[in-house]
Amino acid sequence: MKKKEKTGKIIIPPRYLEVEGPVIFLAGPIRGAENWQGRAIHYIRSKNLELHIASPRRSVLTQDNFPEDTFDEQIDWEHYYLRRTSENGVILFWLAKEIEHRCNRAYGQTTRFELGEAAAIHHFSNIKVVVGIDEGFTGAKYIRKTLSKKYPNIPVSNTLEKTCDLAIQLAK
Repeated sequence: MKKKEKTGKIIIPPRYLEVEGPVIFLAGPIRGAENWQGRAIHYIRSKNLELHIASPRRSVLTQDNFPEDTFDEQIDWEHYYLRRTSENGVILFWLAKEIEHRCNRAYGQTTRFELGEAAAIHHFSNIKVVVGIDEGFTGAKYIRKTLSKKYPNIPVSNTLEKTCDLAIQLAK
């Protein structure tokens, strides 16, 4: 009898899936950024079909802020999978450059908070974190310097592909 190939799941809000094994969480800007999450999923899947990937980018984006119930649902989903990934997996940060400016919101505000939080947790609990910084991401020089000085065990890359490769390697 032929052995069935194990294929990892792609997890997108608002769905929750219980999965076994490591998860790569795609952390980084959504609003104002290209759909880098789609590129990352495609690349990771081309290298390793067994890994589970959690992407907070919904299949349909709203133009403005989420309604309150959807906002809460999104934040709860992200917190759940960041915690799950911290236990078994890798948080992949891709700091994509801004392609569409929005005056009512600082670009990457949530990502910057989550990166600081993940770096601190990494320092004390050794969770797996990788960071990639797109050319043109505002504040890149400061983030690179701070990560290399305060968190030298967090690898930093300059391409999405290299960042994905680092995450795949750490997830094994």
